[in-house]
Amino acid sequence: MSSSRRIVIMFTIVILIFFKLSFVLLHDSENDNCPYNDERNKYTEGSNRWQHYFDRIAKANKEFELSADCLSESDDPCSACHDRVRADDLTPFSGGITRSMVEQAEAVSRVTKYQIINGKLYRSEDCMFPFRCTGIEHFLLKLLIDHEIPDSEFVVNTRDWPQLHRAVTRDPVPVFSFSKTAQYLDIMYPVWAFWCGGPAISLYPRGLGRWDEHRESLGQAAEAWPWEEKLDLAMFRGSRTSSERDPLVMLSRRCPSIVDAQYTKNQAWKSSKDTLGMEPAQEISLESHCQYKYLFNYRGVAASFRFKHLFLCRSLVFHVGDEWLEFFYPAMRPWIHYIPVPKDADMEELYNLIEFAKEHPDISKKIAESGATFIKENLTMRDVECYWRDLLRQYTELLTYKVVRDPKLKLVKSSPS
Repeated sequence: MSSSRRIVIMFTIVILIFFKLSFVLLHDSENDNCPYNDERNKYTEGSNRWQHYFDRIAKANKEFELSADCLSESDDPCSACHDRVRADDLTPFSGGITRSMVEQAEAVSRVTKYQIINGKLYRSEDCMFPFRCTGIEHFLLKLLIDHEIPDSEFVVNTRDWPQLHRAVTRDPVPVFSFSKTAQYLDIMYPVWAFWCGGPAISLYPRGLGRWDEHRESLGQAAEAWPWEEKLDLAMFRGSRTSSERDPLVMLSRRCPSIVDAQYTKNQAWKSSKDTLGMEPAQEISLESHCQYKYLFNYRGVAASFRFKHLFLCRSLVFHVGDEWLEFFYPAMRPWIHYIPVPKDADMEELYNLIEFAKEHPDISKKIAESGATFIKENLTMRDVECYWRDLLRQYTELLTYKVVRDPKLKLVKSSPS
């Protein structure tokens, strides 16, 4: 990490600590407008009304003890937690990938074709999002230096949305996409944003990027706000990508002593109507999230780019919806690594989940630590590179033909770090 970036991060942390006391005073009092904070509505041990949450936690722990997802039978230092995802994505192609199938993949709108020939990387002239291709190519070029990768060709979708819906795809076509739901046949790959390419906001004009640097800076922020010193408050900042976020924002307006959730401006913003009737809030850095005990994660257009970052704050992550996936999601377990929230949860259900977490700090801290440990140990930059390595090797083994150099592709050279 550069010295200038370190200075900015430490300055941010100092400023946030300075304002912490006034922030606590502002949010610490009960708000008469909150319809859920009456003592009669609180869940108590005597009434046993939290039991359904306890039951889910007990079931999750029992199933997790029996899980073997992260057990490796080899000496490979890379995490084995994500092997099942790669195997599942390639299963539809177990009969082999023909040249015709790859040509069909190339015909999908605005995709990018890559070839590896004799240890060199080639790419289509057209890349819909150049920074995204740069983020992908960082790992591909590193693979060619550090590992032996056989000649191959593959097609990458750099848009947020996957391309091959099961309802309209008669036969499987090998298209790589970073995110999908169970309704899609796309093959998942580690998103470009582990290195660069998005999403871009005023605080991160070139996109979040540099997962290695965020791991370090968020680790420092987590140390600055250990669990016992974090604000006992839920928090969310983000633009109004979908109405799924509305109940939490409305709960914040009714119950500010429970949650601080505000909409920020996005590129489509025209008036306060686009932020649910209020002026947009200021964007805040990832590091400043770490002062809160409870952090909400919502999907964006597809999977959320911020999901992995939130865990490094060592705060409790509330993950809303389980439909959209990246390659590392399936190895994480609800009630073990995060609190699952139904995507259609209303204000009362959100309030109850937050209250449960607040009333059971030992459980909340344990889940927060478990999630942070998982991400720290199983989603390193090395793990991202290893996923690419094994994906390309296993994919290439399925090709039923010898790859021949496509003269329409250009040689990809290393770009500056």
